Amino acid sequence: MKHYIRLIRPTQWIKNLFVFGPVIFGGRLLDAQAMSAAFITFWVFCFAASSIYCLNDIIDVPDDRRHPVKCTRPIASGAVSLRQAYALMLLMLALSACCVVALAPLYGMFGSCPLSSLRSCLSVGAVALFYVALNITYCVKLKQYAIIDVCLVAFGFVLRLMAGGLATGITLSKWIVLMTFLLTLFMSFAKRRDDVIRMEATGEPPRKNTIHYNLTFINQAITITAAVTLVCYIMYTISPEVIAQFGNENLYLTSMFVLVGLLRYIQIAVVEKKSGNPTKVILKDRFVQLVVAAWFVAFILIIYVF
Repeated sequence: MKHYIRLIRPTQWIKNLFVFGPVIFGGRLLDAQAMSAAFITFWVFCFAASSIYCLNDIIDVPDDRRHPVKCTRPIASGAVSLRQAYALMLLMLALSACCVVALAPLYGMFGSCPLSSLRSCLSVGAVALFYVALNITYCVKLKQYAIIDVCLVAFGFVLRLMAGGLATGITLSKWIVLMTFLLTLFMSFAKRRDDVIRMEATGEPPRKNTIHYNLTFINQAITITAAVTLVCYIMYTISPEVIAQFGNENLYLTSMFVLVGLLRYIQIAVVEKKSGNPTKVILKDRFVQLVVAAWFVAFILIIYVF
């Protein structure tokens, strides 16, 4: 059983918290319907993402067996057969579809219009389906192309954000959409930096497209995306629509936490050279956790208290 759990990578489900973005930035954390819809949508993407992890490991078996770390993955190590992996992938897809269907009775509980409830379910289902289709093409072919690979990973997070907005009926700010794309693009480049370092040390590229990256390019890409991400966040906090929405002009103060968080992540990537697993960084690095928690508390206090 533990090998099946490792294959679906539940630790990676933290990425799907982006579906709560519209609720947080829309000031609807105290809205029971919005939170419930976001929670179910979270599971839609957890199961959908796990199905893609299964497919990715099925396709990458030859490369994983040559990798010093990935060779211990369930399929590469032989702990899970290809047939079992395909079955688990289909199960995850089925569970994701069930969660989409579960949205309909949820809207009914809160007295939503049947037509609008159906529209919301279909919209979330369509985004999730597109997410799966996009990631299948990514696993099969597109991840072989440098720059395109990181852009598609970042766009996957935008789809999570969009699904959260559709599920909760919250209109997304253009700055939030841009910031989500840029932030995850920044983290994706930082992850590729780890691959480049390993390639330079061993002479063996961890991915086929790693040969199209080098440290000079990666470092510049990280710097650019981090800078533009910060600018987008500041533009969001001082935009007239946001000030009017929350009736507060002090949201810009949270920008300091975003800046410190970005600097810490760059330090992890460039100085400590440990950015190969963004999820592990978030779950293990106390500095990052403290900054995120401080940002969240400050954001909530400004919106709901002051």
